[in-house]
Amino acid sequence: MNGQEQEPQASQEEVRARLEEQIRKLRVEDMMVESVVSVLNLTARRIAKEDERDLAQAKVGIDAIRAWLDLLPEDAAGQIRNALSELQVLYAQVAEGAKAEGQQGEGEAPQPAAEQPQRGPQPPPRLWTPPGSS
Repeated sequence: MNGQEQEPQASQEEVRARLEEQIRKLRVEDMMVESVVSVLNLTARRIAKEDERDLAQAKVGIDAIRAWLDLLPEDAAGQIRNALSELQVLYAQVAEGAKAEGQQGEGEAPQPAAEQPQRGPQPPPRLWTPPGSS
């Protein structure tokens, strides 16, 4: 029975040792890229998903990503810059649509769906993941 008690303990020690090795190899830049990608994906949800839409939070996300861009490794920064551009366009489209809806006069009837311009939100940009993280 003593042998069985030590096996889980040895296994936990092995897991701990592997985790320590991973942390030893981890670079701050890697964590920054992962963090920015998480903010990017959450920001996309706050814009594109109607039931989660929060344009104020989306603006915070966009501003945060822009602030971190110059600190990211160049290979990741280019891809994140492209994804950020797509997010900004989507944000502008949704914000414009929300503004147009808010400015509609009380006496005006909304346009029938068939006559409304096709300005609705575009599908969210593809989720970007840093190279080597899959």
